[in-house]
Amino acid sequence: MTDWLISIEGTEAGHQLALSLALMAAFLHAVFGALQKGKHDPWLSRGAIDGAYGLMAVPFALFVVPWPEPHMWPIFAGAFVIHTVYKLLQAQAYTRGAYTVVYPVVRGTGPLFAVIGAALIFNEHFTLTQWLGVAVLLSGIFGLALYNYLYLVTARETLVPALLFAFATGLLVALYTTYDAYGIRATQNPFTFLAWFFAIDGIVMPIIAVLRYRSMAEPPALGPLLTRGVAGGLIAYLSFGGIMMATRLDKVGEAAVLRETSTVFAALIGWLVLKETVGPRRIALMTLIALGAVIVEFAG
Repeated sequence: MTDWLISIEGTEAGHQLALSLALMAAFLHAVFGALQKGKHDPWLSRGAIDGAYGLMAVPFALFVVPWPEPHMWPIFAGAFVIHTVYKLLQAQAYTRGAYTVVYPVVRGTGPLFAVIGAALIFNEHFTLTQWLGVAVLLSGIFGLALYNYLYLVTARETLVPALLFAFATGLLVALYTTYDAYGIRATQNPFTFLAWFFAIDGIVMPIIAVLRYRSMAEPPALGPLLTRGVAGGLIAYLSFGGIMMATRLDKVGEAAVLRETSTVFAALIGWLVLKETVGPRRIALMTLIALGAVIVEFAG
């Protein structure tokens, strides 16, 4: 399978597979965000998820995939730092703000700077029509955030810091998208990068979660929390792993933009699962997001 994936890099088959992976990652990333924001404290949820996918990745890293080349260890160290900062900022945002307000700001900030980063680092350039698509997509995302802000009932007192943390998280999304694309392209076997990335990335948040859990006056039952962690860990492999593979197979900028259709799925999850209100205006804004992604894809 590895040889086949490498053989279709930069081809039409690779483009089609990258498109499918990016859209799959979009849906699963929205599910992943809802798992972190949902029933449990976001710090505990993220700790359980990271611990699960880290433990599951270790056997593959040690015994299945080829050993990383020497030059990969500094790259893994950089990824570890970037993703740790990202997760700390994301947990701060989720702790302070409603999911349907915070998530669009995070996802709207990310693709714009990821596209710019792809141009600077990978010499990928969007056409004028594709930039129009980006503008349409971002207008829908930030319009959704503004609408949620105007009609928000709960957690208004912490909304400003939540939005600031969300914006900072979005910048880290752009950074890790570009950096991970560089990392997965720097090794011969992409599964080597994925296995070691998840093994290393699962270290910090479980420690923070354990300390937070022990300090709680009424900590939640461990069974449901750990179940959520395993489910989130499996989703993370397909979501984060899928988008990383897409950036190796095809253009980083296009994959980053297509992933942000996750905002549409997030709004639907917020409505159906988290019981947050969705009306015709939000549906119209979500349509803009999807339309922008379609323009970017077909104008490429």
